[in-house]
Order: sequence, then C-alpha cells, then structure tokens
Amino acid sequence: MAIIIAIANQKGGVGKTTTATNLAAAFALKKKRTLLIDLDPQANTTLTFFPLEEISHSVYDVLADHHMALADVVRPTPTPNLCLAPAKIALAKLEATLVGQFDAPYRLKDALAPCRDQFDIILIDTPPTLGLITVNALVASTHLLVPIQAAYYAMEGSDDLLDTLSRIRSRPNPDLKLLGVVITLFDKRTNLARDIQKQVCAVFGDKVFKTVVNKNVRLEESPAYKETIFTFAPDSSGAQDYERLAREVLQRVE
Repeated sequence: MAIIIAIANQKGGVGKTTTATNLAAAFALKKKRTLLIDLDPQANTTLTFFPLEEISHSVYDVLADHHMALADVVRPTPTPNLCLAPAKIALAKLEATLVGQFDAPYRLKDALAPCRDQFDIILIDTPPTLGLITVNALVASTHLLVPIQAAYYAMEGSDDLLDTLSRIRSRPNPDLKLLGVVITLFDKRTNLARDIQKQVCAVFGDKVFKTVVNKNVRLEESPAYKETIFTFAPDSSGAQDYERLAREVLQRVE
C-alpha cells in the first residue's frame, strides 16, 4: 500500500506547498504513482494545477460528507503519474462542521483506505496550524516531513509540532514516523542561514535531510504559470534540489 507523507509545520511561509507540489512531481517523474492531497484552505497547491472555478468538488466534500468518496474528487494533473485531490476555501469551515463528531480526527484516514493500493506515494499539504485538519493528516499518514525555513525564528513552534506528533503517536496513530526535516529557502551566502542549519541539525540530528532547498526565484515563479519546477525550469537549482530530496526520501521509506 501507499506510503503516506504529511508535510506539516504550523509556521507559515516555510515552503510547505512548494515542497509538497515539487516533491510530488519528482516522485511522479520517477514513475511512482503519486497522489497529492491539498488540505490547506488557501488552496495554493490546487491553484498550481487548476483554476478554482474548474473545481466542483473538493476534499472538503469528502471529509464533511460520508457519502462522497475521495475517488470522486481526485483528478489527473498535466504531470504523468500525478493526481490531485483539490481544496477550496470551503475547507476553512471543516473544523466547525466536524466539531463534536466522534470520528472527526479519522475522516481522512477512512477516506484514504479504499485508495491506498492505487498509489505508491501519497503526499498531504497541510495548513499552517495544528488544528483538526492537520491532525487528520497526521492520523492518516505513515510519515511526517517537516520543512523549516533557514531564517530567524526558524525553530519557533517546533516544540509544539513535536508535542503534537507525540500525542498522535500515543493514541490514534502509534505507527507515525518522523521521516525528516528539510531546510528550505536556504541562502548559502548568509551567515544566518548557515547558523540556522547548524541549529536545526543540533536539534534533529540525523533526521535532517542532507539536501537543502536553496532560495530560487524559479521556485517562486513557477506556480504563477501553473507549472511545477520540473516543467517550468527543469535545469534550475530548484529542480535539482527537489530531485535530490525525492531520492533521499525514497531511500528512507523503501
């Protein structure tokens, strides 16, 4: 069955969506049947591939309504081997919709169960919070990948994330593994970036990926053209970084 990787960090602007989108594309290019799930109400992952007006049903409809299957909203992307379960702004009201429901943390896990044998890897892009949506992602996943920006206050909130990981492991998902930490938006020209890298390595040790994702203007531009980095700028350092990261991830999970 598919490996399921949640990409989470409650800090915003750390490159979760960039990592989810381009890592998924890298897996697809390696002939892995890949599903990318957009669990962020901002729907930036979805916008990378489709205009929102083309999306009639989204992950919200699956998680809020037991009568809609995940397969009903999954659609192929222009990248071969890559499918997307899209988000819409309606996802922002999911927590209010599910409040008091006994199975609220398990909705995504239950929705994924019939699909797991159809994919090799499933990636989940999460919102910058540790609320019920992110909890659903962690309960459903086999692994957690944490992007950390090489910037001041980079480690802020990491204790809360690790505490949430511990609580998820203690009851609803004891098999959840910390796959690793990837340093993003790395500017090797600055002392600050190198200091942050040392700090992250001191805290997370061998869980830090050797690959760092360097700051790259092509990575910032590609979503505006509705492309991943591998079609927008395949020779860029951003494409090379995410290809290397994909190889590292596969070495850890296979």
